Amino acid sequence: MTTTRRIENLIMTGLTCLGAAIWFFPIYWAFVTSIRSEDRVVSDEAGLIPDEFNLGSYIDALFNTQMLNWYLNSIVTSVVITVVVIISGMMCAYAISQLRFAGRRLLYVVVLGSFMVPTQALVVTQFILMDTLGAINTWTGIILPQLIVPVVIIVYKQFFDAVPKEMREAVVLDGGGEYSLLFRIYLPLNWGITTALAIVTFIMSWNQFFWPFLVVTTEDMMTIPVGITQVNDAFGVFYARLMSVALLGAAPVAIAYLIFQKRVTEAVMISSGVKG
Repeated sequence: MTTTRRIENLIMTGLTCLGAAIWFFPIYWAFVTSIRSEDRVVSDEAGLIPDEFNLGSYIDALFNTQMLNWYLNSIVTSVVITVVVIISGMMCAYAISQLRFAGRRLLYVVVLGSFMVPTQALVVTQFILMDTLGAINTWTGIILPQLIVPVVIIVYKQFFDAVPKEMREAVVLDGGGEYSLLFRIYLPLNWGITTALAIVTFIMSWNQFFWPFLVVTTEDMMTIPVGITQVNDAFGVFYARLMSVALLGAAPVAIAYLIFQKRVTEAVMISSGVKG
């Protein structure tokens, strides 16, 4: 390796480490703040190095707020959204890819078109619809508008199109129906894609703020991202408690990402149109 190449590698490594440090510093500072007492947080002597380990803010966040309710709401809505989106998207993609019916191409064009429509443009119509259905401030109201995820259909269709036609014909000759083809042949061939899409869908629904903020009207029905905004006090802001709630809210998603990092990266690449 030439000297110039080594210098370039050192510079790139240094820039990468600097970028990582800049990205990680807010998380580090939030953690340091969360393990300090409120008096210490606002003290002039508070520095970058942790000088105490006080879990009072975490205990306060878990037992003196609606944190456990917010966890329950986020878990239920995110799991339901993930399961319904994956199953419905897979079945829709299979129909568009493998079945022949009138309007099939038009349906796929509609799916592609809906992918280009920002969700913010639909919130007024969705809110009116949820109000008409009596779903305001309910799990149903949080879940229903988030069940439309066109990218799942698009990704599944790409992979269903790549399955050899001979495999389908062999199953049909053996008397297998469409459901047998989908769940016994096509799904096992795409378990990796299903896992990746499920993880990304769960993370997106867990982090969703805008729609739950609009449709939820009471504190006990809030999800984690919305509930964090309610952690305040009549006598001012409690920074340690606020940081502890934020870290507790982000912990499940962070843990899921660390465990399934490879699958998440794969899903991002796939949804961007990159195949490996």
